[in-house]
Parts: sequence; structure tokens; C-alpha cells
Amino acid sequence: MSQILQRVAPIGEARDREILKSASTYVYAQRPQGDVQAHLFVPEKPAKTPRAVIVFFHGGFWETATPAQFVPHCLHFANRGIVAVAAETRVSSVHGTGPLEALEDARDLIRWLRANADLFQIDPNRVIVGGAAGGAFLALQTTLPTAKKLPPKDGFDCSVQAMVLFSALVDTTRPFVRAKFPDAKTAKSISPSRMLRRKLPPMLIFHGTADRITPYDDVMKFRSRSRWRGNHCEIVDFPRADHSFFNFNVNHNLFEAIIGTVDRFLSDRGFLAPDDSAGQSTGE
Repeated sequence: MSQILQRVAPIGEARDREILKSASTYVYAQRPQGDVQAHLFVPEKPAKTPRAVIVFFHGGFWETATPAQFVPHCLHFANRGIVAVAAETRVSSVHGTGPLEALEDARDLIRWLRANADLFQIDPNRVIVGGAAGGAFLALQTTLPTAKKLPPKDGFDCSVQAMVLFSALVDTTRPFVRAKFPDAKTAKSISPSRMLRRKLPPMLIFHGTADRITPYDDVMKFRSRSRWRGNHCEIVDFPRADHSFFNFNVNHNLFEAIIGTVDRFLSDRGFLAPDDSAGQSTGE
């Protein structure tokens, strides 16, 4: 039986390949452990002006590659007229790496998109980043360090203009996460909750109150500390929801509500054009 299983491609990988068929896939980084890819969903209509871009980093705490997690989100936002990216980074199951390598990849992906802004018809000054759990940690770490601590690389920086986070990991000192870092000191020094500063981009966080993996109390404290510094940090909580509630394949109704909230958040800040269909449904 084991020999048969070894000859068959893992179901998850085959499913991901099928789901990602509609994307344009690019190698954005070449690492000693192998190439790292990003899957771009580009609107069908040509752009008259450069578009915003939204990048999603999947969850999984840097262990397994699940780039298809945010494909439903990418399809929605590509349909709404902006470029959407389902990102991959190095993961331990494939590359034998940890969170620091994944973080290097995440930052380089944002830089790569800016370096290729003309090719993809994107506005380098309108970059949104999103992520789930460990992917939310990566999203935060593109922007939390100051320019002095994280200067531009090859002329391109990796900071973003808005963040959308799901079941976010904001405290890397928790034991199960801390063990993934080289040592406890590194985990503490890079914990988002300890890196908050003024003048951060607006943040929208979706979180379940029953999340036992990335506890709800952590993000509540994170929001309080962020707002104290004058930042816009909004939490949309879901009573009794667990860690995975926001995924398309978990609860379609919740997914629709969440995607609508993200849509409004981005529209209010000029990243998306107003949704005409919403106006039509109310007779406006």
C-alpha cells in the first residue's frame, strides 16, 4: 500500500494546481532551496490607469504550502478591477526552512511587484497585503519595521498602504510559535505586538472569539496598543467562531459577509471603485 501511495501525487497539491489554473504564475525569487512562486489574477479589462494590487499570504505557520486558500478572494478582487496575488513562500515541509525565510520571501515579493509595476499595470503606491495566521504575521512584517531598520533593497521598499488580516498571529512568544524560530530572543524581538509604532497603514482584522490557536485576546490587545499610537486598527469579531471560520470552504455565508466588508474597507480608501451592483440593488 505504501508503494502505491508514493506513486500518487498528494490530493492537496493536485487540487491546488487545478484551482490555480486561471492564474498567471511567476517565479519571483530564486533561493538555494528552490524557486518561489506567486500566482497573479489580473482583471480581464485593460487598465486605463495603474491599478491597486492586493497580496495574500496563506496560513499554515510556514509549514505547508496552501496557495489556493485565498484564490476565492483573489477572484473577487480581480473581478473588481485590481490585481490580486496568491503568494507562496518557502515552507518547512518542502524547503526545510522556517518563519525567517518565509519573511524574507514575503518582503521580496512586495519589492518584486514594485519592480515590475509597469509590466502588471499596478500602482506601486497602492499595495494592500493580507494574510491568515502565520501569513498575517508575514503581512504585518512587511511594514512594521521602520525604514531605518528595513531600508529599500535595489531601490524598492516593501511597506504597504493597507492590511487585511485573518485569525492573525500577533504574538510570536507563545510556546508553539516560539519553537519555530531560531531562539526565544528572536521570536520575542520580531513579535508584531512588540513592534507597533505610529503612522502604520490602516488595518482590518477578522477574528473568531473562540480561536484557541491565535487567541482573540491577543488581537484585542494589539488593537488597543495600535490605536494608542494613533493608527487605524479595526477588528470585526465573530462570536464562537474558531481559527478557520473565514475560509470559503468552511462557511460560504461568512465568506460573503467578510469579502463584502473588505470590499467596503478598500473602496472607502480609494483602492477600489465603488461597487455599482450594491447601488443597483438598493435602487440608487
